[in-house]
This record gives sequence, structure tokens and C-alpha cells, in this order.
Amino acid sequence: MCQKTTIYHNPQCSKSCATMNLLVEKNEPLEIIHYLETPPDREALEAILSLLGLAPRALMRTGEPLYQTLELANSALSREDLVNALLENPILIERPIVVKKGKAAIGRPIESVIDIL
Repeated sequence: MCQKTTIYHNPQCSKSCATMNLLVEKNEPLEIIHYLETPPDREALEAILSLLGLAPRALMRTGEPLYQTLELANSALSREDLVNALLENPILIERPIVVKKGKAAIGRPIESVIDIL
């Protein structure tokens, strides 16, 4: 039995849709998580950060207006503060994120996903 490939997807995002199309073309069995509607919980988010090898701020969409509104560039914010901001505001999570077989990649550029398939 094939392990499913999980994509944290936003259908309103062209990069996310392009990554989804790539996965479909590769005949990947998919688990699609519309993360704006069903955001990851703390455990899932921490697992994603670990698999990506990223600090929370590196997973944030710094160009998102909410990033400035919440003053998330403040270097005094703790890791927990930043994780909480991602959990409370999933729009800040960079997309798409693809997870398969204990590996993860952000689909920016889309080709980065190929390495984990």
C-alpha cells in the first residue's frame, strides 16, 4: 500500500495549485489539507517545522499584511510566540507544504517538492 503524500493547500494560491497539479501528474496518492479551513494543530505544526528544519519565522509569509500588523518581525518574540501566531493565523503559513515519508518541502519553487517524492 502506498503512503499518501500530504499537501497543505490553499486553492486560491497559484503556487499551491501548481504544486497540486505536479502531484496529480506524478500519480501521488494525496491527502489534501485546506489549512486555512483546517489549520494544523501544535503537534502537526511542530512536526512540519522539524521536518523542514526551519524556525517558525522562516515558515511565515512575511509579505502578508498581518505579519506587519502583529509586529512579528520583532526579534524579542520567542519561538513559542511565533508558533502561537502561526496557529492562531494560518494565513501566515508559507504554502504549499508537502509531506511524504518523513520528509517535507515548501513548494516554492515547485521543483523543490520533487526531491521528497
